[in-house]
Amino acid sequence: MKFKYAMLEDCATATGTVIVIDVIRAFTTAAYAFQVGAESINLVSSVDEALTLKKKIPGSLVMGEVGGLPPHGFDFGNSPTQILEQDLKGKHLIQRTSAGTQGAVRSVNAGAMLAASFVVAQATVRYILGLYADQVTFVITGNEKNDEDLACAEYLEALFKKETPDPAPFLKRVYESKDAAVHLDPLKPGFPETDLDYCTRVDACNFAMTVSRQKDRLVMRAVRPWAGDV
Repeated sequence: MKFKYAMLEDCATATGTVIVIDVIRAFTTAAYAFQVGAESINLVSSVDEALTLKKKIPGSLVMGEVGGLPPHGFDFGNSPTQILEQDLKGKHLIQRTSAGTQGAVRSVNAGAMLAASFVVAQATVRYILGLYADQVTFVITGNEKNDEDLACAEYLEALFKKETPDPAPFLKRVYESKDAAVHLDPLKPGFPETDLDYCTRVDACNFAMTVSRQKDRLVMRAVRPWAGDV
């Protein structure tokens, strides 16, 4: 298997199997939303698009952020801590974030697409191994000042190579990233420190998150992979 890396700026050129990564916090929050019962998550690019889609999907809820905080009209922010307090059984969600959902929306030439973070690492790898993909492109949605998404991609690559990587050095990079700093600031209650704990719980969820195009929507669902070893 071959591996390629892309950023938000060039992920539109990625073909074949694509893994869009956002550790802090979009695709960690999404994973926990599935864990507490969400049926699906529609990924969108803008706030207006999110709120418009909410009107079209009866009973749907919107989560996400602009500048890290939930915009007016959103039901939830982009916080794993907050999402885990909810009962989302059977709910259809809509998610808009500044990095993760942008990577998914922009990866217009992807074949099979998955969203990932550390909490779904093993399941993501197992799912893709079941596809017999010969190449995987990791879309790093964080900017150059944030290393957590690259750390996750490198951890996933090691798993694909049948290595047994120690998660500790990779998770250390999460805590050292620029995005982590605001969660360690007690004067920023909108960015709970507990989010970092939830973002670094490797394999907390036993499903992969597939993203598919359904008419004019980009829909993510939790899918349990085959039971083989990584």
